[in-house]
Amino acid sequence: MVTPRAPIYLTHSPTPRIADFARLAALEAGVRALMLSVMPLALYRAFGDAALISAIYLAVGVSSLCAGLMLPWINRRVARRWLFSGVGLFYGLGCGLALTGRPGLLALGLAANALATVLWMVCFNAYVLDHIARVDLGRTESTRLVYSAGSWMVGPALGVLLLDWWYPAPFLLAGALALVVVAVFWRMRLGNGRQIARARGPAPNPLAFLGRFRAQPRLVAGWLFAVIRSCGWWVYIVYLPIFCIEAGLGDRLGGIMLSVSNALLFTTPLMLRMVQRTSVRFAVRASFAASAVLFVAAALVSGAPWAALSALMAGSVCLVMLDVCGGLPFLMAVKPSERTEMAAVYASFRDVSGILTPAVAGLLLTVAPVAAVFAACGAGMGVASAIAAKLHPRLGAPRPLNA
Repeated sequence: MVTPRAPIYLTHSPTPRIADFARLAALEAGVRALMLSVMPLALYRAFGDAALISAIYLAVGVSSLCAGLMLPWINRRVARRWLFSGVGLFYGLGCGLALTGRPGLLALGLAANALATVLWMVCFNAYVLDHIARVDLGRTESTRLVYSAGSWMVGPALGVLLLDWWYPAPFLLAGALALVVVAVFWRMRLGNGRQIARARGPAPNPLAFLGRFRAQPRLVAGWLFAVIRSCGWWVYIVYLPIFCIEAGLGDRLGGIMLSVSNALLFTTPLMLRMVQRTSVRFAVRASFAASAVLFVAAALVSGAPWAALSALMAGSVCLVMLDVCGGLPFLMAVKPSERTEMAAVYASFRDVSGILTPAVAGLLLTVAPVAAVFAACGAGMGVASAIAAKLHPRLGAPRPLNA
């Protein structure tokens, strides 16, 4: 009798499934979740000036945006699998610089972490578009968020606790997780992605694909949704803890609130069902409108800190809904031949929001308290809701089969 053996893959491993990408995303989320609450606190303790911290985030956002837009050009010379490996390299470098606690090195560590995030988003989205069908993108986003929910729920609060226990602890843990992310990626054997071929002529201008992006209104609208949604999270992550400190509520409350808000990611399958029963347009438009009202309300009642925090907490529910559906208008409009280029454009939303948010906040903080940042964020979300009204009413619905 012949004993069956495990299959030997002569060329490549089986096609990765949605769950495989979700597990990979959950590990990377652990790195970012730890740093989300730790970095603003570490910077505030080092510099003690909210306006200066905004300037640091602005500089980091500009450098990260430039690096992200250059990635398609770099990808023509460096294989995508090596670019992805840079995620672990730069996260490790960033954590190593930050754990020194020195103000200058702390700012450089923030920049290295931002570059690692750009590499992650460009490569991860490109791999997803390579292997996941268009009709399954909504389920992919929902599954990714559910798998990542534990990381986002535990990470921010854990990071603050570790920071108070032993300063280097959260940075060492995040660096170790980054190495695990790269190890799992190589285990998945995703290679360099599909439709990769050696160029027969000189590489085009690295910014030439921006013209193709601007010529497609659906992509522009989807990118704007991602930018404004990300601005909401930037305000929630960076300026809510500062608001708590200045209101005399302590430096731990912001991280705890972020963890509680992130626990809502476990409900994303239910949110996806709501999107499917209505439409992508309705979900995006209504979520932005509700967020706008709640963030402006938080600014108006800022004299009562707990009331303001309650409004922001409710607004975070809408932000989670936008995490489920806000990226779909862009991803569903991407042409297969432009996956890498448009993945780079899409990933730039984080850097643009990282520039826009501290720039506006820095100006406001020179003449107004932190609560003014909440009001400005709400105004931007109101604009996004108006743009969402122009989306196709059947966006994301299955296409009817011909008889």
